Parts: sequence; C-alpha cells; structure tokens
Amino acid sequence: MRLMPFLPSIIIVAAIAATLLYWRHWIHEQRVLEKAQAQAQVAKRSVKRDRAAHPAPLPDAKHVESAHYAITTTADAAQTQRVVDAVEALYVAYGRLFSAHVAPAAGGDKLKLTLYAYREQFKANNYSMPWAEAYYLRPICYAYYAKSERNPYHWMIHEATHQLNAEVAGFRKVKWIDEGLATYFGTSRLERGRLIPGTIDPDTYPVWWLTNAGLTGSLDDDIETGRWIPIRAIITGRDAPNINSNVNRYYIQYWSLSHFLFHYENGRYAAAYKRLIAEGGSLENFEKIIGRADKIEYEWYRYLQGKI
Repeated sequence: MRLMPFLPSIIIVAAIAATLLYWRHWIHEQRVLEKAQAQAQVAKRSVKRDRAAHPAPLPDAKHVESAHYAITTTADAAQTQRVVDAVEALYVAYGRLFSAHVAPAAGGDKLKLTLYAYREQFKANNYSMPWAEAYYLRPICYAYYAKSERNPYHWMIHEATHQLNAEVAGFRKVKWIDEGLATYFGTSRLERGRLIPGTIDPDTYPVWWLTNAGLTGSLDDDIETGRWIPIRAIITGRDAPNINSNVNRYYIQYWSLSHFLFHYENGRYAAAYKRLIAEGGSLENFEKIIGRADKIEYEWYRYLQGKI
C-alpha cells in the first residue's frame, strides 16, 4: 500500500521513456530516409553526367543490328560486318568460358557499340584518356576500324570484353582482372568465325610490345630497375608506378597474368582463377584461392619469359 503514492510518478517516467524511444526511432527513420534521398540524387546526377559525357553520333553514321549488338557506325558495310562477326564470336567464346556466370540472353536490350571508320575520326571524338585507342563508357564501346593493321577489330574486342564483364557477367570491377580479361580476349585469334581464347595473335595490343619488355631473367633485378611491376602492386594498386608513363608495361603484365592463370601447366589455376574473378580479385582473395603471391609471381615471370 505504501507504493501507491509513487505510481503516478512511475507512469509519468514510463511515458517519458516511451516518448523518447519513439522520438529516437523517428529520428533514425528520418536520417535513413534523408540518406536514401541523398543517394538517389547523387545517382541521378551521375546518370545525367554519364549521358552528357558521351560523344554525339556523327551525322553520316548508320545503325546496324546483330544478334546481340546494336552498332552505330561510320565504317563501310564490309568493315562493319567484320567487326560484327568478331564481337559476336567474342560473345559466344565469353559465354562458353564463363558459362557458370553468364545466363543465355533473354531478349533484353542489345549491347551498344560505336565504330568509327578510321583512327583520326575516333581521336576527334575521344572522351577517354588521350592515349586510348578505344574505350568503354557505359553503356557504349567506342573503337575504330584499324584497316592499316592485320587485325583491324582487336580494339573493339578489347572494349566489348569490358562491356561483357560489366553488363552481362556482372563481375566486380577490379582493374587488373578487368584489363586482364579484355587483353586476354582481345589478343586471341579469330579462326573460321570462332574466337579461340588464349591462342595468341601477335598482331594485337599489347602482344606486339613483348619484344620491348626487356626482361633480364632476374626477377629481383627487373623489379629494382622498373622493368617489372611487382604482383602485389598490380593487384592492389599500392606502391605502383604511374600508369600514364608505364602504359605498355602495365598492359603486358595485365595480359600475361590472366593468360598465365588460365593456361599455366595445362590450366592448373584456371578453375581457381574463374572463382577469383567471380568473388573479387583482392590480394587476400588471390592468396586464399590461387596461392601465395610471391610463389605465383615467380612462376608467372618465367611463363612470360617463355612467351617472349
């Protein structure tokens, strides 16, 4: 009975506590809502910026469609068809290699390409790095028909691989893997209408720079003198030389590391590499799925020497 005088106070305290809990919950909900709205605005601005960043189609451009691609082109019909055949062969080869990650097309939007008739036309409309010979600016690949080269479509195959990584397979964007796969497919031979991954075409970038790699046979010496970018720097991007002044060295190593992981000792690492591509190519994942980086680096270095 002596507790009765305190009941109103207990009720008041409980009511205040409930009000504070509700207020705290409301504030949290408002912050979550405001954050979501802010993220939506950033995404919206990003989409607008991306759309504005694309070069306008040239007045004389034609529109061509194939099974999986929609192409805006200023090249002639025969040149355009050669590029169409090449990217369709890439689509098939890529789907076979990554069949566990790429579902059959379900009649969605076609992948977009812009093909320029010649290099100067591409350079005049280049929205990428000044040294780029082609680029992928989602959702469009841009390249030119390199009629003075024996392989006039390898630039487009390279960029179309980036597009497949992002828009078809949905792989996480990791620089060394993204560029490694693009160069791996871009340097593969097209034979009788089939792209055969890993069969090296010497008339493609960066393979044609291999003779300038300058490797001495000593991995430590080549790291010390800057002839070789260490595997940890390639994978993490840390303590790595500037890519703008080492473009060819980077791309030789991007290409050769992927080629090595697919083909060394009859594909010893191939299954593990595909798993790494799907799960994300961090250094931690690399060492967990492939093996110790220092050991792999030595095998890779010797493998590239053999290719040179």
